[in-house]
Amino acid sequence: MEQEVKRITFRFGKFGKLAPLIVAALMILWAAFSQSNVNGYVLAFFAALVTGVLFAKDEKAYGEALVCGLGKPMFGVIVMAVILAAVSGKLISASGVVQTIAAYVVAAGFTGRLFVAASFLITCLLAFATGTSVGTYFVVIPILFPVGVMAGAAPEFMIGSIVSGAAFGDNLGPISDTTIASSATQHADLGCVVKTRMRYSLPAAAGALVLFLLFSKTTDTGASIQVDGGAENPASLAMLVVPAVIILLCLMRKHLITALSWGILAGIAAGLLFGIYTMQGLISFPGGFSVSGVIIEAIAGTSGTVAMLIAVFALLGAVERSGLFEDVGSFLARFAKSERSTEAAIVLSCGILSMVTGVISVAIVALGDLVKEIGEKAGVDRYRRANLLDCTGCVFCFLAPWTVHCVIPAQQSAQFGEGFAVAPASIPFVNFYSICMSVVLIVAVIAGYGRNAP
Repeated sequence: MEQEVKRITFRFGKFGKLAPLIVAALMILWAAFSQSNVNGYVLAFFAALVTGVLFAKDEKAYGEALVCGLGKPMFGVIVMAVILAAVSGKLISASGVVQTIAAYVVAAGFTGRLFVAASFLITCLLAFATGTSVGTYFVVIPILFPVGVMAGAAPEFMIGSIVSGAAFGDNLGPISDTTIASSATQHADLGCVVKTRMRYSLPAAAGALVLFLLFSKTTDTGASIQVDGGAENPASLAMLVVPAVIILLCLMRKHLITALSWGILAGIAAGLLFGIYTMQGLISFPGGFSVSGVIIEAIAGTSGTVAMLIAVFALLGAVERSGLFEDVGSFLARFAKSERSTEAAIVLSCGILSMVTGVISVAIVALGDLVKEIGEKAGVDRYRRANLLDCTGCVFCFLAPWTVHCVIPAQQSAQFGEGFAVAPASIPFVNFYSICMSVVLIVAVIAGYGRNAP
């Protein structure tokens, strides 16, 4: 017999319920203005968890809720993916393949803003084909990001182009979890959802491409790594087998963890075969209770990101059991009167939950039934509802600096050195796709753009 889920009640009513989130928001702002790396966000969310203890009337129920959040399958997938991706990325970055590709790119004159724009388009295609934004980060960033920086693009704009492309793929991809969730909850045909979503996503993508071409910043020297005539090592190109294997398996709909694992095995095999690595360079036990080598360095480098994910998912468990989702739903029902106000309520509610949970599909599923009910009453077409839910998530969730769409890219950028590191708080300002999509949504709700049924 399943144990009944215990709802958490807080002292001081709604203020007590929101207190952990308020603390997290204030500390995130502090970290952002201080240009902190991921560790500043780790402190913010652990401070929020501790604050919740002060306001929870039943501390045992609060503790159980935190543990429940850590039991979500998505938590295990993302943590394992972060660690495995760090290993595969380290195999690539330490091999010299990035310097080799950068030297060829510079020699061809394909630098600066052109490379930023090309990176956006490449990421769009990969994310659309694989249906995973997080998985796309792990494949694209280790290659395109450092090459672009060494080819004269500013680090933040390279990350912005990749995150923008991932948002596009998550938004429009037919096998994306957000596309599937939005169509399923509104009982809409998946193929028609993708077809109608093009009227939102394609204009946003076109706008983003123009912005990257016009406003991407460039550098004179790249960063700490210089591209010179002796940088090429053609043998290192064998390490491209790592992203190739991962992409192929993702296209075959294999699990992300499986794809990353095979990518690591392929990279180790290629590195040893072509003399790029020695076994001692990969794994070494020099004595004195120490371990060294490329693999353990990569795993140890993920500690800050993993710690933040622990805090975020634990807090998500508490938020779910606090009844905040129901509060947002009640607001949605009260606010929705006409067709336009109903659409505005859908956007605001999904936006709030996307930012709070950090997972778009969770917000869509949590609101799905209520959106369907009030949408039908107000005459909002099922495809319109599905598109508003998904497009909203790809704005708010991608623009919140504490979500995986800012934290993971920031962590990935830092592995290449201080000159490459991008702060999580700076990523939303260069995510031109989500910014353009926010404009599309405003026009859609106010002016009725895309409101007609397919």
